[in-house]
Amino acid sequence: MVIFSLVDEVKNLQKAEELEGKLAPSETSDKLMHSVLEADKDTVNDGKIAEEAVNRGINNFTPDLMFQNLVTNYAMTKKLYGEKLLRLITGYSGDYLEKNIKIPEFRKDLKNKIETKIKDMKQKDVLTKEGRLTEKAIQLASLILFKEELDKLSSRNYGGEKTVKEISHYGEKSVVKNWKKGDRYKDLAIKQSIRRAIKRGHQDLIAEDLKTWDREKKGNISIIYAIDSSASMKGEKIEMSKRAGVALAFQALQEKDKVGLVIFGKDVKESLPPSNNFGEILDKIIRIKTEEQTQFRSMIQKAIELFPREEKTKHLMILSDALPTVGDKPQEDTLKLVAQAKAEGITVSLIGIKLDKEGAELGKKIVEVGDGKFYHVKKIDEMDRLVLEDYYSLVQRHAHC
Repeated sequence: MVIFSLVDEVKNLQKAEELEGKLAPSETSDKLMHSVLEADKDTVNDGKIAEEAVNRGINNFTPDLMFQNLVTNYAMTKKLYGEKLLRLITGYSGDYLEKNIKIPEFRKDLKNKIETKIKDMKQKDVLTKEGRLTEKAIQLASLILFKEELDKLSSRNYGGEKTVKEISHYGEKSVVKNWKKGDRYKDLAIKQSIRRAIKRGHQDLIAEDLKTWDREKKGNISIIYAIDSSASMKGEKIEMSKRAGVALAFQALQEKDKVGLVIFGKDVKESLPPSNNFGEILDKIIRIKTEEQTQFRSMIQKAIELFPREEKTKHLMILSDALPTVGDKPQEDTLKLVAQAKAEGITVSLIGIKLDKEGAELGKKIVEVGDGKFYHVKKIDEMDRLVLEDYYSLVQRHAHC
């Protein structure tokens, strides 16, 4: 029947509208993007090396020095570079390196592999002649980070997604109404429209048969994702914090909400007000390096400044693995700033990574004052799930308030 062919057409229009809203990570060459999407092994490997180097604070790749460190003190070198980075460069697992590092023939092979890999990365403009990461390397790392986290989101069902399934960036489905010119195809109530056409004895679905969902406007949500980049976050912690940030930004921007960043340690290192610019958010996230101590005061102050002044949902999501340590009374100062944020309409949640008892107690106090939620990360690979759980709970809360 014509009715069913029209249903297919409506579905195609819905897909077209959805594609218009897809987010691109950043501007990059077609060749680089193609290599990533096609999973070119060497290109992907180079991107992972760049990402891991930034996460571990490795600023320079010198083959002779790396080889000398490995054969002189493997344990210390493993701690500095991390097993993942060493495997990506040498092609050998940590156990295999440790087992064979003293064998002369293996050392010769290892030296050759390191020199060949770094030379190849220089030829491909991933490293400079001096062995430093190039802008191309950072761009490639951001593409790898985005693709891998998106693949992870697609393959897993994170808590909260089903619950807010019917909540779109235009609001929550409320009641159906008669279609009028200007209504979006995405909001067509297909079953109700077909039912009406059949009752009227129509072979074709005409404009007078169409009904659409009338949505309750939920407005915009502004979120600031505050990432602790102190020295204790080095390695896997900062890697998973970045991935969680990418997941949050992608999901929130799909819903037309806005995401900002505050990257902090002893002081605020980088910041970005809530926006819908995914490329800029991704670029800031991939460049995060770890150093110094943890201080919450300037981070919360900066977040308060960055939030828009108009009346809308404003939420600060703090991710940290430690208590604030800078200042005479860091915990007391933190709670005062959280209270100030709440007074300005900003709710505060905390995702704590493997906190000790004192840290967990402070985390609970922070969210009590900030009217948010406390999440205790015990398994690093669950971080993005908990970050998204906090976002989804915020969406639900806002949609029904």
